[in-house]
Amino acid sequence: MTLSLAGQGALAQTTLPVSDPHLKTVPRTEAETARIAQVTKLASDVTTPEAFEANSGGAGTVADTGDDRAFSLPPATLPFDRKLDFELGNALFMKLWVSSPSSTKASDGLGPLYNARSCQSCHVNDGRGRPPMEDADRSPSMFLRLSVPAADDAPASELEHYLAALDGEAATARTRPVPGYGGQLQDLSLPGLAPEGRMQILYEEIPVSLAGGEVITLRQPSYAIADPAYGALPEDLQLSPRVANPMIGLGLLEAIPAAEILAAADPEDRDGDGISGRANLVWSRRFEQVMLGRFGWKAGEPTVEEQSAAAFHGDIGISSPLFPTPSGDCTPEQAACRNAPNGAGDARGDEIDQAGLDLVTFYAQNLAVPARRDVAEPEVLRGKALFAAAGCAACHTPKHVTARLEGAENTTRSFQLIWPYSDLLLHDMGAGLADKRPEARATGREWRTAPLWGIGLTAQVSGHTTLLHDGRARSLLEAILWHGGEAQAARDAVVQMPPDDRAALIRFLESL
Repeated sequence: MTLSLAGQGALAQTTLPVSDPHLKTVPRTEAETARIAQVTKLASDVTTPEAFEANSGGAGTVADTGDDRAFSLPPATLPFDRKLDFELGNALFMKLWVSSPSSTKASDGLGPLYNARSCQSCHVNDGRGRPPMEDADRSPSMFLRLSVPAADDAPASELEHYLAALDGEAATARTRPVPGYGGQLQDLSLPGLAPEGRMQILYEEIPVSLAGGEVITLRQPSYAIADPAYGALPEDLQLSPRVANPMIGLGLLEAIPAAEILAAADPEDRDGDGISGRANLVWSRRFEQVMLGRFGWKAGEPTVEEQSAAAFHGDIGISSPLFPTPSGDCTPEQAACRNAPNGAGDARGDEIDQAGLDLVTFYAQNLAVPARRDVAEPEVLRGKALFAAAGCAACHTPKHVTARLEGAENTTRSFQLIWPYSDLLLHDMGAGLADKRPEARATGREWRTAPLWGIGLTAQVSGHTTLLHDGRARSLLEAILWHGGEAQAARDAVVQMPPDDRAALIRFLESL
């Protein structure tokens, strides 16, 4: 199935892929489609809560535990016979991997270069990562993505051919891993090998004046790599800091039909509202085709499984059926890393086999979304109205309905009204947030709309309040003030709000 880009001149014959090979779906009836359109439109009456608004994750929504376990629960609707799989997946998610050779055959294969020894090291309590708090602090929940522009004569990948046909050669930036360093900076290593380097961050303070006399100080980060161990860094180095995203609701986001997400895209801004959401398109290793990107800060992975396998490969140096290289992100120039002992080749085959990857994927797909708090509180309702009036809901789409899925294993995700507050599309966020590093179809100024569900529990779960892709924002208000590009008008509306209105808006976000 394809969605035609009719009316785009030379691109009129080009199509976007809207198939969902990762889902076994039952087609929606016309009546269901009409009902969904009615249910998911923005509410006209915000004086009272909407039906099911507190159930952010649909029927599987769980109660807020009141402690740091709020993001670590299975859905309320998870069948009893799948709870063991959930717990086994959790055990693999928390497992500390060790170097090879080791008597612990089920856990060896770490590195040789890596950023963390476990998934949980980055996604602490299944929550949000943070930047280092001080010079001596090494936060395993943040790292640097690396790339260089592809040479003009570099062979194009199948994805690059596709994107060039879709967007035109001039609009399709191509990148390659950095020689000697790969696709991300690994700042840890096994004995006998040097880490690739250390991430350094410097902050510049920028005051912003708000209506009512309040002044907020933003911090503008700049990044560098200290002690590079594998050769001089190229002058055209592209780097992008990334903190770990929260794990809740991933399976629900995966179950939103691609056609619904693409239908909201408006790359030419035909409606003139200043919002030009675009779909990122990425190559699926599992299905060997171009698919809609959904996961990661720039929507660089199409499925929960592929996001999980990519993290095992890049962050921990663990091979899997989707990334079968046991030396992880080590490059051809890093011969000692390539030749180091590894954990592949035993009964597992890869360092994590398909059965193990399936369990981790199942766990990640089924981390439940906590219920909203205080949805009927007058200030929260006023903040909700201000959120819509400022234009925030144009990208942070409040609600979706997931596909009707076949199979008992999909019970928790099938045909659910969910409230992620995201359109999962790419948006130009302006020069202030630009990392100048393309990723598939995403430009250096574009980011996927971050889901907002659970954002009010960040401090409770993760022990901090830092937000955005690099944790530069120390509060919800700071995060808003960094918005630019397509979000500039919404950001300016918040700046001009009377203090009481801004407080109500923040109170609404804290209830999510």
